[in-house]
Amino acid sequence: MNTITNQYGFISIDSQVVAQVAYRAAMESYGLVGLAYKSKGIVELLKGENATKGVRVEEVEDDTIAIELYVIMQYGTNISIVADNIIERVKYSVETMTKLKVSKIDINVQGIRVK
Repeated sequence: MNTITNQYGFISIDSQVVAQVAYRAAMESYGLVGLAYKSKGIVELLKGENATKGVRVEEVEDDTIAIELYVIMQYGTNISIVADNIIERVKYSVETMTKLKVSKIDINVQGIRVK
C-alpha cells in the first residue's frame, strides 16, 4: 500500500490500483499486443480482469515504486523503441494520476506475436 501525506491527512493507494493505471497506459503504446503471464513455462496473453497479473508493483525504500511489466509485442516492430515508449507512457501516467514517484520500470518481453 502506497501512502501520500499532506497537511489534511494521508491518501493510501493500493498496489493493484497502480498496476491498473500502468496496464492501461501500456496498452496505449503502438506495437504492444498485450501483457503476459508465464505459468509452468507457458506464456499466456492476459485479457480483462486478469490483465494486471502482467504488472508487478513494488515499494522501494526511498518512498518510490518500481514497476515490472511482462509484455507480448507485435512482430516487425523495433522492440527497443516500443519498450522505451511503454516506459515513458507508464511513468508519466502513474506519476500524474497517483503523485507517486516511479524510480524504475522494467520491461520483460515474453513473446512476439504475428497477426
